Amino acid sequence: MAYWLFKSEPSTWSWDKQKAKGKAGEQWDGVRNYQARNNMRAMTVGDKGFFYHSQEGLEIVGIVEVSAPAHPDSTSDDPRWECVDIRAVRDMPKPVSLTDIKANPALAEMVLVKNSRLSVQPVRDEEWAEICRMGGLDPAST
Repeated sequence: MAYWLFKSEPSTWSWDKQKAKGKAGEQWDGVRNYQARNNMRAMTVGDKGFFYHSQEGLEIVGIVEVSAPAHPDSTSDDPRWECVDIRAVRDMPKPVSLTDIKANPALAEMVLVKNSRLSVQPVRDEEWAEICRMGGLDPAST
């Protein structure tokens, strides 16, 4: 299993909207960055990800799961753009802020810290575990 981080502006697509989609989930569409698209192409069903509120909040608020592999993005006629489907798994008991992430030396190399503009990014195993702990979760139970 691989881990990822999905960034969304809450005014456009919030964690509450994601949760409202239930087990069916929703396609993570509208991504127009090749690196982010390639990250989605690398995902497999069952991979987990953090749901991050960007612009407002600047915090990890939930955990999602990839529920469908990369497929054409229905919001584009351009075949270059693909997306995955994700479904909400659980809230973070304690949202983890970008400030707290940047203050943690164990997360200094995290893509969120180094390349904060990338909307879909990989998360290393040790980063996943550390953020889960910071958010009040046992990494083994996610």
